[in-house]
Amino acid sequence: MQFSLPVHGGSDAQGTPVHDFSTNSNACGPCPLVLQALGQAHAAHYPDPHYTELRARLAAFHGVQARQVLVAASASEFIHRITAHARREGAAGVSLPQHHYGDYAHAARIWGLKTLPRGNGAPPGPGLHWACAPASPLGRDEDVWPLWQQAAGPGSWYVLDCAYVPLRLGADIDDRLRREAMGRAWQIWTPNKALGLTGVRAAYVLAPQAACDAEIAALVALACSWPVGAHGVAMLQAWTEAATQQWLAHSRELLREWKAQQLALCACLGWEVLQGHEANYFVARLPDVQQARMPQGLHYLREQGLKLRDCTSFGLPGHVRLGVLAPASQLALEQAWMNYWKQAL
Repeated sequence: MQFSLPVHGGSDAQGTPVHDFSTNSNACGPCPLVLQALGQAHAAHYPDPHYTELRARLAAFHGVQARQVLVAASASEFIHRITAHARREGAAGVSLPQHHYGDYAHAARIWGLKTLPRGNGAPPGPGLHWACAPASPLGRDEDVWPLWQQAAGPGSWYVLDCAYVPLRLGADIDDRLRREAMGRAWQIWTPNKALGLTGVRAAYVLAPQAACDAEIAALVALACSWPVGAHGVAMLQAWTEAATQQWLAHSRELLREWKAQQLALCACLGWEVLQGHEANYFVARLPDVQQARMPQGLHYLREQGLKLRDCTSFGLPGHVRLGVLAPASQLALEQAWMNYWKQAL
């Protein structure tokens, strides 16, 4: 059986783009407070293999029990881990958002899970069920909780990807779906995006209140020893500090301003922004006349040091996802795109 790797934004064989619109990392980062913590990390020693202090901090930060906190090498690592666990425990199917992060489906294919019907008001059957709020690429919430409540409990695992909860730019970042699902859903948290430090690979998971100790232990046992190194521990510890959260709140204010400017830029370029976005990224549909030459246009941008995320792999051909960047990067995009179309016409 042939497997292809999921498509991702960010650095590629050409290196790191000067103006990288292709990722959803916080463009105000990296967070200086966390950079300082990384510089002070004790890299000469192994971390505590049980991450006792770190898990206690994260539990206090979220108001849960320490037993509910699992450490993960990254969100992608845990996506594969819980998929393997569900398959081993008898899951045969997976339900996915219509547009979603590619690792959900990639892990399901590797473990032979069939795609379950989703939507039309019908509750999903037993299996592994994914949601992300706000989701990538559209930045919208999917209100799956009413269906999850109707679904059968035994033989089902509900996972909520919280990657972009801290980057929600509305007034209420503590979203309703996460609160309602807390008792039943596993939550994956990846602070490196909100901190502008996606190169530091570390994440953590909050087990649902209803999860028994045996299942939590089974998921811990599926991880390798020391899944997170000293720098990942330092980042996650700094994440819980009040000063870090204050920096993040300030960065959201700046991102709101930049996003308004970037939406105006898209309108000037004739790109149709898909509505409902709530985070520091959104999707835009290119005009019909530009779609035929979109691959060449994106290649030209990449040669100029700019990168946008082609949404074809999300099932949205002719669309691009744009992370919100500073005005200087927006100006570079405007000039490069206009130069390309002057040459193309």
